[in-house]
Amino acid sequence: MTKPTIKTVTPSRTDQAVGTIVLAFSADPIARWFYPDPHQYLLHLPSFVRAFAGKAFEHNSAYYVDGYLGAALWLPPDVHPDENALVALLQCSIPEENQQEIFAFMGQMDRSHPSEPHWYLPMIGVDPAKQGNGYGSALLQHALERCDGEGKLAYLESSSPKSIPLYQRHGFELVGTIQVGSSPPLFPMLRKPRRLVIPKREDYPSSNPIGTKFNSTPVFNG
Repeated sequence: MTKPTIKTVTPSRTDQAVGTIVLAFSADPIARWFYPDPHQYLLHLPSFVRAFAGKAFEHNSAYYVDGYLGAALWLPPDVHPDENALVALLQCSIPEENQQEIFAFMGQMDRSHPSEPHWYLPMIGVDPAKQGNGYGSALLQHALERCDGEGKLAYLESSSPKSIPLYQRHGFELVGTIQVGSSPPLFPMLRKPRRLVIPKREDYPSSNPIGTKFNSTPVFNG
């Protein structure tokens, strides 16, 4: 298999990225807790994606892999979901008797974020027919290189226990559990930035001429 190609979503292709996320989340426990009815899910989740993670398109931090087989929407430090749009959407699309739990759940999500500036991954997904081919890992690694370069934390919430090992392989650590009433559990995860260790000059192999690039070794800060 050739290495997946990661590109930034352009303004004219945001619908394709949103469609990929909607397809990928069709069996997601949290998304289907919000919208258990299939028609309501397909009707409202595109708007939810745009309200919750759509600012990634504005900040050129939405990425797709190999013809939109997968997509990842990252929010830069100090950029947040569109709260007004989210509240309006949930009030009109969630049955009134379920809204209290939904809003309490969203409040817990907000309070669980780290206090210091961080990159936030609200949504990442791969076409279910193409999962298990490394597309999710490629999308993660692409953005995490930027996090490391900026020395910033990365934060996400895993909505499925099955996804936790994938995030752990990329350096994320579990920091708790979010659950309200009848909600499925959601698992906040935090990743410290990795720094580059530059070999000392005496460690350079003598056969390498000056100017040769060396691979750097990622290690955790601290």
